[in-house]
Amino acid sequence: VDAQPTEAETAVYNQVSAVLEEAHGILAELQSYNGAGQEIREAIQNPGDLALQERAWNAVCPLVAKLKRFYEFSLRLENALRSLLEALTSPPYAPMQHLEREQALAKQFAEILHFTLSFDELKMTNPAIQNDFSYYRRTISRNRLNNQQLEAENEVNNEMANRMSLFYAEATPMLKTLSNATTKFVSENKTLPIEDTTDCLSTMACVCRVMLETPEYRCRFTNTDTMLFCMRVMVGVIILYDHVHPVGAFAKTSKIDMKGCIKVLKEQPSNSVEGLLNALRYTTRHLNDDSTSKQIRALLQ
Repeated sequence: VDAQPTEAETAVYNQVSAVLEEAHGILAELQSYNGAGQEIREAIQNPGDLALQERAWNAVCPLVAKLKRFYEFSLRLENALRSLLEALTSPPYAPMQHLEREQALAKQFAEILHFTLSFDELKMTNPAIQNDFSYYRRTISRNRLNNQQLEAENEVNNEMANRMSLFYAEATPMLKTLSNATTKFVSENKTLPIEDTTDCLSTMACVCRVMLETPEYRCRFTNTDTMLFCMRVMVGVIILYDHVHPVGAFAKTSKIDMKGCIKVLKEQPSNSVEGLLNALRYTTRHLNDDSTSKQIRALLQ
């Protein structure tokens, strides 16, 4: 759908567009991130060999600069999401009216979620990221003890390194960032009924589910990319809903048909949905609550 922004949306639309344009490059960089595993292993096995230590350090530094860029991008993504939430929940319109009136923004919201889940799927399957970063931190603290100052290009200072550590320690760091941002948005906007935010999310989940389970729509998806896009957006809004809604997405009173959503995912080839099912298992808040039906839990076993 080529959704054009209205005048009021344009400022938000432009802000988010700039972020989404950068997102493609970030994904490409993450996809080609191979890590410095070999260099690090050799350096650790031969602690006396200075040439190998230097080689590992020189391999790790540019990678850490990348990781820092990814982390800084997550902060910009968070701001973009906040702007969209503000625009899509502002009075006097109901969430459904917003999504209909502001299709350009709704589509951007979907694109942010698509990026987020794509990023986290790649990160989940790449152990090199945390290995590289912890080697970098160990080397820096060891050199501080020995008073050696290594000249790292754009060295990551200690506070930044701590924040990055927390970010990469998450199973799904980008999604966690967005979940926290949504929760914060709701708690800071006391006058805004929480339902305005959750209805906006549950409506999007419903649209995605219907598109995925209805044959007439499905046959229009010319490629698997569109299917994946829909699945990622659906999972993304479910997780945000589960973080923001007081009882979450899995309770009987939830406005999201969780059984239907999980079934749609399970009908797909497992290699394309395993990351999404994992996000539902590990990044939601209420899956293990007593109010979650045994059926739903069994579906996610």
